[in-house]
Amino acid sequence: MEINATLIGQLITFAILVWFIMKYVWPPISKAMQEREKNIAAGLEAAERSKRELDAAQHKAISIIHDAKRDASHVVESAHKRSVQILEEAKDAAREEGNRLIAHAKNEIEREVTQAKDVLRKQLSQLAVQGAEKIIKHNLDAAKQKALLDEFVAEL
Repeated sequence: MEINATLIGQLITFAILVWFIMKYVWPPISKAMQEREKNIAAGLEAAERSKRELDAAQHKAISIIHDAKRDASHVVESAHKRSVQILEEAKDAAREEGNRLIAHAKNEIEREVTQAKDVLRKQLSQLAVQGAEKIIKHNLDAAKQKALLDEFVAEL
């Protein structure tokens, strides 16, 4: 293998090309690749962070939904208890009102019975007086008095 001028010229040209590429072309390419690498790493980190945040948000949403369901269950349960309590209070109030009306009706009935008895007593006393007047007017013998009393009883 002979070393001649063309080979040396090619080596010098190659060396100048390598030096030129290393001096002017390689640094921007290297810088662009490093920036690209940083961007990709940042993107991957952001994606990982977003995935963790999404998982945390999903867990938080599930927790909130669970709490909301539990709270809704408590609200429904307390509303049911309150409705039962209101119904019981209404039943008690109705019983009290019914008892009060029954007592009032009994008092009214007793008053009307007393009035009726008073009216009957007055009528009976008037009838007794009328019967006595008839007996006295006809002061007759025992057979006539018995007949008058039988007639009086028949009129009653």
